[in-house]
Amino acid sequence: MEQDYIKLIFGLKLKQIRTDRGLSLFGLSKLSGLSKSYLNEIEKGKKYPKPDKIAALSEHLEVSYDELVSLKLDKNLAPIGEILQSKLLKEIPLELFGIQENTLIDIISNAPVKVTAFISTIIEIAKNYNFSRENFFLASVRSFQEANYNYFEDLELQVLKFAKTYQVDLTKKIVAQELEDILVEEFGYKINNDELEEHSELDNLRSIFVPKTKTLLITKSIDDAQRAFIYAKELAYNYLKIKDRLYTFSWIKFESFDEVLNNFYASYFAGALIIPKDSLVENLKQLFNKKQFKTKDFESLLQEYNASPESIYQRLTNVLPKEFKLKNLFFLRFSHKKGTDKFSLNKELHLEKQQSPRARETNEHYCRRWASIKVLQAISSNNTEHEFSIQISDYVAENKKYLVLASATKDPFKENSYRSISIGIELNALLQRKVNFLNHKNIESPHVGVTCERCGVINCSVRKSPPTLLEAMNKEINTSKIVAEITKKYS
Repeated sequence: MEQDYIKLIFGLKLKQIRTDRGLSLFGLSKLSGLSKSYLNEIEKGKKYPKPDKIAALSEHLEVSYDELVSLKLDKNLAPIGEILQSKLLKEIPLELFGIQENTLIDIISNAPVKVTAFISTIIEIAKNYNFSRENFFLASVRSFQEANYNYFEDLELQVLKFAKTYQVDLTKKIVAQELEDILVEEFGYKINNDELEEHSELDNLRSIFVPKTKTLLITKSIDDAQRAFIYAKELAYNYLKIKDRLYTFSWIKFESFDEVLNNFYASYFAGALIIPKDSLVENLKQLFNKKQFKTKDFESLLQEYNASPESIYQRLTNVLPKEFKLKNLFFLRFSHKKGTDKFSLNKELHLEKQQSPRARETNEHYCRRWASIKVLQAISSNNTEHEFSIQISDYVAENKKYLVLASATKDPFKENSYRSISIGIELNALLQRKVNFLNHKNIESPHVGVTCERCGVINCSVRKSPPTLLEAMNKEINTSKIVAEITKKYS
């Protein structure tokens, strides 16, 4: 363990034993002959006493020397010990959020019992919801994205420099072969299109990179857009000189937070290269200037780039906050298997604040009036390549509306499975100034909820469950109201 954490554990134990004995710092100072300020420094984990001072403390606190210096903590402090010994604090990117590690340690040392209860709760939640180390890292990256409105100027500039260096014309659609040529000629890559086809158990992988020989094994079962994205990520790792990286796509496991963060950087670079910002901004301005929304216009925008709808929707979350100042938005990705009534929200991003559609509501039924659900139902029934929907979702309970665009495509990894991606932008005065087609009659504006169990929309024909949670909350509110009235009457 790192020395700082050994100090902290000793300090936590000393403070617990002292308080158990009913001693103040002043009292322990008189007993042991050590100054009050010195003891305070020890308990905060800033200093570790010499053996003679530990002996004095053990004598006056009536605890053995070995027990005092042991790293073993009792039940109350054990969760903190687990966190410290696992070095989790080193894995959390505290600096990204402006938190100093010493500040966190001070909080722990000042209120160990409360922190222990909190940590125990987090561990319990993690177990119940199968919240893995990878989930934690991904959540950290998502928080990092949200804190920066998912826009990273330095990566945008690196893409422009890359395009100039290798003479990539960003005004034209970028194809995979152009990027493959750069990988092979400039970075010494070997491309193998056959090996992965020999292993049916690897059907969920699109590529594997072998660093020793710079061999990129890539599956034949992907289209040119997916291949271009993989090549663009590899170029990002090389051009940005990223060392800590993932070697499979999709990922199998993460070894460190740096790998997760660098995977995000490489993906961002790839999206910015294949879907150039200036081109996308111009296309969006033309779309927003139209007085009537036509599906074919948006689908034409999607065809402008050699990219999947998901990549383009992701890119919208970079461009809309920066170039159009539309920061109140969310991005969602659902998955759905044909023949079932289950819709799983497995990717989300909320800028500015936590908008209503989110993945916290486990074991509940997401609103079937959402555009993201409707396109999944449509593609599952019609067996088409792409389904699109636009609507203004009216969250009556929250008095908010969102302009929502949603697309559904086949899941490339799973048979008879589909994905939908959607982006929702809060309908406010700024959006109304930016987008001309908002008031056109061909855009539906249904009342929606979050889940059926929490929704108060009356006479909903697609409801999958009664509003049990909403009824329970209303009952609690009414009970509290009546209790307050009775209390006032007899006061």
